[in-house]
Amino acid sequence: MTGTTAATASEPTAEPRLRTRFTEEFGVEHPIVQGGMQWVGRAELVAAVAEAGALGFLTALTQPTPEALVKEILRTRDLTDRPFGVNLTILPSINPPPYAEYRQAIIESGVRIVETAGSMPAEHLEVFKPAGVKVIHKCTSVRHARKAEALGVDAVSIDGFECAGHPGEDDIPGLVLLPAATRALTVPVLASGGFADARGLVAALALGADGVNMGTRFLCTEEAPVHRRIKEQIVAHTEHDTELIFRPLRNTARVASNVVSREVVRRLDEGAEFAEVRELVAGVRGREVYETGDPDAGIWSVGMCQGLIDDIPTVDALVRRIVTEAAELIGSRLTSLVH
Repeated sequence: MTGTTAATASEPTAEPRLRTRFTEEFGVEHPIVQGGMQWVGRAELVAAVAEAGALGFLTALTQPTPEALVKEILRTRDLTDRPFGVNLTILPSINPPPYAEYRQAIIESGVRIVETAGSMPAEHLEVFKPAGVKVIHKCTSVRHARKAEALGVDAVSIDGFECAGHPGEDDIPGLVLLPAATRALTVPVLASGGFADARGLVAALALGADGVNMGTRFLCTEEAPVHRRIKEQIVAHTEHDTELIFRPLRNTARVASNVVSREVVRRLDEGAEFAEVRELVAGVRGREVYETGDPDAGIWSVGMCQGLIDDIPTVDALVRRIVTEAAELIGSRLTSLVH
């Protein structure tokens, strides 16, 4: 039949698109974010995420100086011309990094999206907003999310108890935290903690989120600058293989269960002070894990969603799979339940 516009069996089908407030306001194709990960948020991973149509974040403090961050931004730009951002985390420190210099490096490099975490981002916003930089603040409770919105952030990424890294002290899982947050906020909300596949993305959207923020799932991809043995460890692990360290200090962090993290938990449960475990949790040891592939060399962050991970795909294959399967879930299974 001539003049038809119908696709034939031999023609490729268009990749599905899931449009949300987040994709529209941040200029990305898919409602999927690779959040900042210390030692992992480097150019090769972030560029691959951007090329796949998602939003990736370099981790500013992975770079030893603001000048090194500028070089990493340029290296990322050599690999992609699509949007990406920079994570800048404020944490208590005896010798705090030169945050003002890192902020200036981000602005002068032309980066227009920043992910903040840790303390409230007031000092960041005072500089970033006048420069036209959009700020996504990561937090672990509705009260902190509302405060961040009041300060003027453009979006909130909210971590449930399942997440890697710091889940806060409230122990609220995503199934409750997400709808509570989306009910209370007007800015776009990203769901973080426990998300690794299409089912998680669809669930997050159903709970009112505008996208998902994944760390552990992107850690276990071909492009992640991490020793393959660590990725294989994630595949082998289950959802039970994490530890919550620093609980007695009310600075809880979820990390991989290994000989080091179990020893930290034991000592602190027996009343030890932080100084008595400082050497065990040193960042240099965590970096050694990723570089040497020894999963017991130190503390390293990983979420409960490792129990959902059974392969080490390329970033492009992962994003395509999640978006395609999510569209199928929404268009077939969920639709078929309505009569």
